[in-house]
Amino acid sequence: MSERHQQFQTFLKSNAEAVEALLATLLSGGLQTDEIARPERLLCAMRHGVLNGGKRLRPFLVIESAALFGDAARESALRIGAALECIHCYSLVHDDLPAMDDDDLRRGQPTVHIAFDEAAAILAGDSLLTLAFDIVAAPETRLPDAAKTALVLALSRAAGLGGMAGGQALDLAAEKVAPDEDGIVTLQAMKTGALLRFACEAGAIVAGASAEDRRTLRRYGETIGLAFQIADDLLDLTADAATMGKATGKDAGRGKATLVSRRGQAWAENRLKELVAEAEALLAPFSHRAGILIEAAHFIANRRN
Repeated sequence: MSERHQQFQTFLKSNAEAVEALLATLLSGGLQTDEIARPERLLCAMRHGVLNGGKRLRPFLVIESAALFGDAARESALRIGAALECIHCYSLVHDDLPAMDDDDLRRGQPTVHIAFDEAAAILAGDSLLTLAFDIVAAPETRLPDAAKTALVLALSRAAGLGGMAGGQALDLAAEKVAPDEDGIVTLQAMKTGALLRFACEAGAIVAGASAEDRRTLRRYGETIGLAFQIADDLLDLTADAATMGKATGKDAGRGKATLVSRRGQAWAENRLKELVAEAEALLAPFSHRAGILIEAAHFIANRRN
């Protein structure tokens, strides 16, 4: 294991622990200003859907993208990362529902609708989605109002109709009418790539980086987002449920087309190498400061769960 890879693993773990601690605080029983009550069962369902481990990759990308420009914005980046993780976890809670992907297992434990019920899972997802924007706007997130506005707009676009939620709708439609390759790329860029793109761009926004640097990190996020989805589809084809902590082989079982199912395993493995090279080229202007983000691209392409 290289020194840079060891450093990456250390950073990934420490950032995950920091995000987990912040999320636990945000999902505590204490009332915030203007809240009337926090129903205990709903709060428990939210905590079940969020405080269940995981690599916290998206918050990591926010924090480390901001760190390219120094450490001054770390606490704000941590809070924006936590907001993004609330969006991600809401999407998983809803994605697991019977009307969507109908999964019983997530991160090695019962999904929220199994542990509680479908109504609790729907409300937990709704509440996590709303909480994300609460975190961004809250006075505890010490950023200029213009930065908060930019983050709210970018996150809304990444998570909503033209991003993740729209991608989920296309994914459900793809079970009935298989899209062509361009359609698959669009679907995956929305469903999976949009939040990863936001994570990297958000780091630049939080740090007050230039428009050019923001565009570069946005493109880096798009590149690793595609790599993430190809790796995910490859794992769905080759890994087992015990390794993944969730059901595998579901795409094939539903006849759902992916780039991997169309092009094959060898193509996918080669394409992942190309995407890592593209990510490295994008980050070259940042020199040694980009070492952790370069290692993140390798990690995403070569992950095993």
